[in-house]
Amino acid sequence: MERQVFIRLRHRLEADPDEFITLGHIAQVAGDRRYKEKLERLPIYQVSKADQNMVVLDVMKVIEAIHKSFPDLDVQTVGGAETIVEVKYPKRGLSPVLFIAVWLLLFVGAGLAVMNFHEDVSMREVHILLYEMITGKENRYPYLLQVPYSIGLGLGMILFFNHLFKKRFNEEPSPLEVEIFKYQLDLDQYVAMNENKETTKDIHDH
Repeated sequence: MERQVFIRLRHRLEADPDEFITLGHIAQVAGDRRYKEKLERLPIYQVSKADQNMVVLDVMKVIEAIHKSFPDLDVQTVGGAETIVEVKYPKRGLSPVLFIAVWLLLFVGAGLAVMNFHEDVSMREVHILLYEMITGKENRYPYLLQVPYSIGLGLGMILFFNHLFKKRFNEEPSPLEVEIFKYQLDLDQYVAMNENKETTKDIHDH
């Protein structure tokens, strides 16, 4: 076990423009204590403007950097083969007018979608028929069913997405969060394949 260390690359890392990335930033290091702290401070890459928003650091480049400083060290890798570095640039403030316009657009669009769905399935006629079946009386405006239904629809959406504004009801992820997570995994895989020049090679390149 002497002169042996284990590194596990992190899947994703956020960095500022022009930041120096060290091994401790992109990986977990375990093994010989004499080398652990030195390795964690080892420079691996410096972010530049040419990198734009994404950088992929390949494990082979990391091992090369380690061996340049510690040629006799036995490096064992665990886990993934690359780390995706997302470069975070300062964001512009959102205009209140633009925020209100987008909010109104989404609110009206969502409302029209719900209304069109209920019209397609003839929900009003169903409520009228249910009211007549329960009470034995015909009522063209069965608010006794429509009001609880509307409240239940809103509460059901809140429970389904597991959020009320920023409040979370439990630790279980919502369906929307699961879909975003799956999309993020697909995006990371795409970035890793296309931004990492080591994953593909032309046989005629020298």
